[in-house]
Amino acid sequence: MRSSGRNNRDSGRGNYRGAGNQRDEKQQRAGRPRPEERRYDVGGTSGSGGSSDRKDERKDERRGGGPKGGAPKSGGSRGAAARGGAKGGPRTGAAAKGRPGGKSGGPQRGRGQAPARPREYDAQVEERNRARHDKPQVKTPKTFGDQEGERLQKVLARAGMGSRRACEELIDQARVEVNGQIVMEQGVRVDPEKDEIKVDGLTVATQSYLFFALNKPAGVVSTMEDPDGRQCLGDYVTNRETRLFHVGRLDTETEGIILLTNHGELAHRLTHPRYGVKKTYLAAIQGPLPRDLGKQLKDGIQLEDGYARADHFRVVENTGKNYLVEVTLHEGRKHIVRRMLSEAGFPVDKLVRTSFGPIALGDQKSGWLRRMTNTEVGMLMREVEL
Repeated sequence: MRSSGRNNRDSGRGNYRGAGNQRDEKQQRAGRPRPEERRYDVGGTSGSGGSSDRKDERKDERRGGGPKGGAPKSGGSRGAAARGGAKGGPRTGAAAKGRPGGKSGGPQRGRGQAPARPREYDAQVEERNRARHDKPQVKTPKTFGDQEGERLQKVLARAGMGSRRACEELIDQARVEVNGQIVMEQGVRVDPEKDEIKVDGLTVATQSYLFFALNKPAGVVSTMEDPDGRQCLGDYVTNRETRLFHVGRLDTETEGIILLTNHGELAHRLTHPRYGVKKTYLAAIQGPLPRDLGKQLKDGIQLEDGYARADHFRVVENTGKNYLVEVTLHEGRKHIVRRMLSEAGFPVDKLVRTSFGPIALGDQKSGWLRRMTNTEVGMLMREVEL
């Protein structure tokens, strides 16, 4: 009984082994390896995609249709595909792009979609772009080095002598001189703070100096600030960034031109007796006037602080007993015109200063402030040898 049972089991095993051998032979003929010879690559970056593909392949094998994709066209190609493993295994060529375990190496969101780029890679790209644009600018070497000073035509244009083209024409016409030498070529560089620049013999104020002429009304005090709160010269220049000061004085009731500037040396020389800058006044007095009044004023009038002499005198207008006379003198003592005419017997009713050196009041209205032209500034500087 035992031997018969063993024989039955052995025969069953033989039948099973025979069936297995027959199945293996069929797989070999179809180009498929045995189950124990199949290799699955599960070490890729595909994550769960490989396992799902393997499940699909097993289902297909159980159905007898082989892995997904249908029956192979040839045994050699199917065998190569089988040796490559299931869908989760490594692939080559175009099939590897965008597939798990392929060249992209990125995680798969779904079938048929492009792989998402890792954030770390985006950060590296942005860092490289930023480093490329943050490189320090390379400075090219200068052949001749830094040249000192500014071009002469640029300095003249900034000083108000015209456009740069017009200033170049002044240089071509030999009308510009620097430090006493006439400039005959373009491109000469100068230092505006040190060099003396003249056009047609008149000095050009190339520095940051300001020059103004004010027609002072009667009742305005000749100071920049008044502690008593009266109207003063500073009220006309309150919006100036640079501090200005007046050149000389006019008494409160005297009208006419008064200069304002921030050029200290020019202001000093314009008021110094050594340079003898002449001032002209129009005075309204009552007549009749003696014929020798002009001679008396030119010869000198004795005042309490010494003799005062006029440089010029003439009668401008006469209406009945009302006379309008013009007096020119180079002294600058306090109330000197009023005191001279009063000492001669003719008190002044109204006094207006019409010129200060070469700068004339002209038709400038009372209370108006105007900026002096470069020509006027040059004439003033020539008057005091600047």
